[in-house]
Amino acid sequence: MLENQSFLMDLLKTPSPSSMEMEIQKKWMNYIRPYADEIKTDHAGNVIGVLNPDAKFKVLLAGHSDEIGFVITRIEDNGFLRISKMGGISPKIAVGMKVHILGENQTLTGVIGANAEHHGGVKEKLEFEDLYIDCGAKSKDEIAKSVQIGDLAIYKREPEVLMDRYITGRGLDNRTGAFMVAEVLRKLSEKDIQVGVYAASTVNEETNMGGAYFAAAGIKPTMAIACDVTFATDYPGVNTTKHGDIQLDKGPVLAKGAPINRKINKLLQHSAQNLNMAVQYELTPRNTGTDADKMRYTGAGVPISLVSLPLRYMHSPVETASMKDMEEEIDLIVHMIEGLKGNESLNPLEDEH
Repeated sequence: MLENQSFLMDLLKTPSPSSMEMEIQKKWMNYIRPYADEIKTDHAGNVIGVLNPDAKFKVLLAGHSDEIGFVITRIEDNGFLRISKMGGISPKIAVGMKVHILGENQTLTGVIGANAEHHGGVKEKLEFEDLYIDCGAKSKDEIAKSVQIGDLAIYKREPEVLMDRYITGRGLDNRTGAFMVAEVLRKLSEKDIQVGVYAASTVNEETNMGGAYFAAAGIKPTMAIACDVTFATDYPGVNTTKHGDIQLDKGPVLAKGAPINRKINKLLQHSAQNLNMAVQYELTPRNTGTDADKMRYTGAGVPISLVSLPLRYMHSPVETASMKDMEEEIDLIVHMIEGLKGNESLNPLEDEH
């Protein structure tokens, strides 16, 4: 069983579509409160737990708390709701699913309609304008009492454990990252570290990555690590020649590519060796597609790295990840930060201290 698994499951049960992360952020803040020397928030909605706030060498860890979802775009006269995407959600996966509409005053259950096979079935080239939510309302006036244009919706899906090994559900991307960042903070709070640690649960990654920008711009870190998820390729139908060989239970994934600071990666690799821990690699030639990209471009520029959790079925209501991989990613980052002296140079042209 994953240490503090109940906290992770609570995060996964909490609705947090991008731009509506307030409830999950309050839970995250309450969890880290006993371990942090300071807690900061900002106008984006980030929560940041700090250890050693007076240290000059600052390590920023970012795991985003938001999940993908739907946004209500129109209310039909007959009470059906038209929708678009909030983040990278697929219309094909949405067909026939139950959803929760997060209204201002109440949460409603609805279903995303699916055309019966007898009537021609689902369109081959399905677009978001073909989708609608049926809440059982008979008119626009009836549903408008509970739902407004701009309200958000998420899949109605509870997290579950598979074979005492994997966790599955919606929004593991990236509430697992927020969980791991909190656990790194908790474990480091018990150690004598020489650097400042800024553990951030960020917002808006799925839509604009603005939370990461706010966090890094405000903190001005010496280095930053994004803790996110990446595409596992260990299930039927995936072309591993094209997409790489990333497997559950084979350890955390380090990114390699132009945006990644090689010295940070060397520190992570050295920690993995000391822990006798296997790590996997993914290629990010131009950018990472994560909070790391925005953090990198703040201030005078921030050296970044990306440590990812292998995830099956990305951006679906059945995302699946390994508890073992989560434990190892937490231990890897804790070990790396614990070993920092605070005088390390991350400039690739300068010799090591």
